[in-house]
Amino acid sequence: MVNAKVQETVQKSLDSVTGDKSTGVAGLVFVAVDKNGDEIVASASGKRGLESKEDMDLNTVFWIASCTKFLAAIACLQAVEQGKLNLDDHKQVYKLCPELEKVQVLQEDGSLVDKKKDITLRMLLSHTAGFGYEFFSSKLRDYGRPVGFDVFHADERDILRMPLVNQPGEKWEYGINIDWAGIVLERATGSKLNDLIQKGIIEPLGLKNVTMFPSSEMKKNLATMHQRWPGGSGASEARDHVYREPLVAETDAHKAALFNSGGAGAFAQPTQYVQVLAAMLNDGKSPKTGAQILKPETVNMMWENQIPQHPNFAREGLSSAKTEHSNSAPELYPQEGNPPQGWGLSMFITHEPGVTGRGANTGWWAGIANLFWWCDREKGVAGMIASQVMPFGDPHVMGQWFACEGAVYASLAA
Repeated sequence: MVNAKVQETVQKSLDSVTGDKSTGVAGLVFVAVDKNGDEIVASASGKRGLESKEDMDLNTVFWIASCTKFLAAIACLQAVEQGKLNLDDHKQVYKLCPELEKVQVLQEDGSLVDKKKDITLRMLLSHTAGFGYEFFSSKLRDYGRPVGFDVFHADERDILRMPLVNQPGEKWEYGINIDWAGIVLERATGSKLNDLIQKGIIEPLGLKNVTMFPSSEMKKNLATMHQRWPGGSGASEARDHVYREPLVAETDAHKAALFNSGGAGAFAQPTQYVQVLAAMLNDGKSPKTGAQILKPETVNMMWENQIPQHPNFAREGLSSAKTEHSNSAPELYPQEGNPPQGWGLSMFITHEPGVTGRGANTGWWAGIANLFWWCDREKGVAGMIASQVMPFGDPHVMGQWFACEGAVYASLAA
């Protein structure tokens, strides 16, 4: 049941940003749920676009970008439970994807060398396989030119032609690793990733509007994409969609030709996406339908730190190789006292309680168009804030994420 006090607090907070034209944030949606899958708060604010007359509402559909990674990881782990994939068998990975056996490592001078260690599914899910993103890695960006790389083109060939940027296992670097995990899964099962996500996650949870190929109704409710252009005034404006191909694909043949990106391919209503998080609050079981989408021990494994050897992995900073895609940041999710940081199977783990009131070992991650989700299994609450603003790291949206999440925890404490 919605908490009226939290609803009022969150609504006023969101409205303070969307109601101020100088922020350039047209609209926001914030949703939080408890272990029962019931909404603690569900607020929509502003318009679907700066040039739109349509109100932002809870039916609004967002491109959730890297929030897709959590869904892809669940699908991979379902295959692990079924014995179709192994987290630590590099030979299986190479049999399915011989490209990964041959892939080389890009050096600072632009040369390629052989890799020293083998790649596993666990490495792919924990971003230690060695792949990067062209909009974070200037080395990778420059190597791809003059043609360039575009991971938002919905074309598998953009993924297949990218070299590693690190030796496997040597460091954590955010990149196309989970896109590759999705490719491994597709080849192991003979099914498309979106179909696996629908059959294994979305349908058992009783959801409809979480998919890589939005229905006509979802497209009608699509939020507009916005951009703050580098070197400009800082104001945002409406722009063409960053991830267009699935939105213009009308025929089955066109859809079948598109890459099912486990790294960034899904569209969703936040009110539905959080029901996936609610299942994780209940050790893989939906509190609404009773469907068990992952075994409790698998969920526990997702939340285990996969990179204890890199306790400060997110304090190395976030560099921007393409400023239209992302802002630079000195670190991801600063915490008082600088406690050890962790990365589970597809998500950041904040080991210590956060400033908003979240519990220890909370999982969270984000989407490049400034969407953020969190899942606190200790305190039994999860949520998401959604916008469609580029580049990543928008201070107005991030400020609302912290403010609204804090309001939820303040209500729990009360």
